[in-house]
Amino acid sequence: MDIKKLQTLVVDALEDVKGQDIALFDTTHLTSLFDRIAIVSGTSNRQTKALAASVRDKVKQAGGDVIGMEGEDTGEWVLVDLGDMIVHIMQAPIRAYYRLEEIWGDKPVKLGAAKRKSTKEGEEADAPKKVSSHLAAGKKAVDASPVIEKKTPARKAAAAKPAAEKKPAAKKAAAVPAGKTIKVGKTKSAVAAAEALKALPPKRKVAKPKADEAPVKTVIKRIKKVEE
Repeated sequence: MDIKKLQTLVVDALEDVKGQDIALFDTTHLTSLFDRIAIVSGTSNRQTKALAASVRDKVKQAGGDVIGMEGEDTGEWVLVDLGDMIVHIMQAPIRAYYRLEEIWGDKPVKLGAAKRKSTKEGEEADAPKKVSSHLAAGKKAVDASPVIEKKTPARKAAAAKPAAEKKPAAKKAAAVPAGKTIKVGKTKSAVAAAEALKALPPKRKVAKPKADEAPVKTVIKRIKKVEE
């Protein structure tokens, strides 16, 4: 059986039983024993056995050869030998532990290419995807050609003027001629403070003793009371 037809049958059989994370690899450059390897995950022993049975039955119905099957008793890792293709049906923990993709995964085969173009699934996989017109990806790119703006005489005259003339100049304070004094009126607070100082009584002047003069002694006389 043609290898392309065989890989198509295997992928279809795995998809019929809801196989998870289907991976297909080309191994012609690594070994001469087989040309393809398929790896798929099953969620339970029952599903791995059902996936293996689906592959076996579909290949036999198409006239292909099933050389052997291994691991059906436990269901943790079921291997289906189809001669030119080996199918590994594994539970997720077993697949994560052995990592067969790191050994055989140099040349992955796209699942869309694995399907025949004559089938409905193959046509849908190969057909270009339609993009909605309201999305940015669906709109045609517009050439970003430079736009030349025609200037009218009025626009040309405005463009010829320097930028400084376009903006109105800020109002400058009136210059004070040299040699003249400008009287500035007092503020209300200053006038009120001056009037308050005038209303205060004058301070008494205390005569300070001179440095040469001796301080005046104050004599206190005691007056005896006359007994009656």
